[in-house]
Amino acid sequence: MERTLIIVKPDAVQRGLVGEVLRRLEQRGLRFVGLKLMRVDRELAERHYAEHRGKPFYEDLLAFITSGPVVVGVVEGPRAIEITRRTMGKTDPAQAEPGTIRGDLALTIGQNVIHGSDSPEKAAYEIGLFFREDELVSYERAIDRWIMG
Repeated sequence: MERTLIIVKPDAVQRGLVGEVLRRLEQRGLRFVGLKLMRVDRELAERHYAEHRGKPFYEDLLAFITSGPVVVGVVEGPRAIEITRRTMGKTDPAQAEPGTIRGDLALTIGQNVIHGSDSPEKAAYEIGLFFREDELVSYERAIDRWIMG
């Protein structure tokens, strides 16, 4: 079973899209094991986006993710990282396929509704930034045997 972090970004929260974004991930069969509404402060944003430090868009990333509340979650399931990223669509919404979250709900790279971890190592790091272990709840749903085999 694999876990990944998602962030429903400030643009999606402001547009009232949180339920739609979470619904799409749940409909794929992924299970939320952590979920919370929060404000990302600059220190946390700097740690989260550390790999982009020094790039021309770095300050814009920090300004955007700290501009309003976000919903952070941890989803779990077989190949959760790959499934989540395919459900999100390409980073540039203009290149994202219709039917994906970004393909249907976003227009620009700068405000593209959702973030998802891109590797197992990154997922572990990012989950640790936003959640303590005691905030994650493992459980089984009755329907899981029909979804996950």
